[in-house]
Amino acid sequence: MTDTTEVDDRFKNRCANAARTLASCIGYFIDRIAFDAFAEEDSLEIALREGPHKPDVVISLANLRHISIGKPPELSGFVDEISLIHLPKMPHPWPDDVAGRVHRFDEMPELAWLRIVGPTEVDVIASIVTIYTALSDEEASADRTT
Repeated sequence: MTDTTEVDDRFKNRCANAARTLASCIGYFIDRIAFDAFAEEDSLEIALREGPHKPDVVISLANLRHISIGKPPELSGFVDEISLIHLPKMPHPWPDDVAGRVHRFDEMPELAWLRIVGPTEVDVIASIVTIYTALSDEEASADRTT
């Protein structure tokens, strides 16, 4: 039998692990943002790149509840701040900063709140989050046969 506490903590743990990975992305550039909006399969992917010495990172969010992207046309999208915060089910409280972004109701699942701050600002709330990390260009091109 599965412990319900373990099941309840899975998404919270996923968010905490993603937040730790994303903390190393300060100074990266937003290379690409791709948004697909369909009735049941909406998603947003954000590709972050720093250069050949650090791995590329792709943030994949699905089942979107809120999305806001702002970018001045003359500036590139480098990352000054980045955070991913777990938003638990009711009746547990959410941070005050989330107010007005998503209407809460009893059956709403746990959510993840991604914020990227820089010249390009991204604010997304979704129920699915996955972080993909690639090898850096140097690691990928190294001879691993020895």
